[in-house]
Amino acid sequence: QVQLVESGGGLVQAGGSLRLPCAASARIFSFSTMGWYRQAPGKQRELVARISSGGSTYNADSVKGRFTISRDNSKNTVYRQMNNLKPEDTAVYYCNTFPPSPSWGQGTQVTVSS
Repeated sequence: QVQLVESGGGLVQAGGSLRLPCAASARIFSFSTMGWYRQAPGKQRELVARISSGGSTYNADSVKGRFTISRDNSKNTVYRQMNNLKPEDTAVYYCNTFPPSPSWGQGTQVTVSS
């Protein structure tokens, strides 16, 4: 079973920044593509970024140029750096493998005020 623990969320004003770490099970992390997903109120969960085991990245158009994804394989951790946050970025953010495993963490709430 995959174990995932997201943290780093909070309340921030528009234009602010947050960095979200996600610690994953060691046994799956090193060879897995990892993704960051988010679920806004009333909407389905969506993929917003992924990073391969080799470091190749993808970011959704809605966050391109503002958010980055990175990973530290020595710490089994994937990071989401979010800059220039907008109110529409308000959501619960989750990490998981890509494609996602059935085991989701609790997520971390990001709220952006205007």
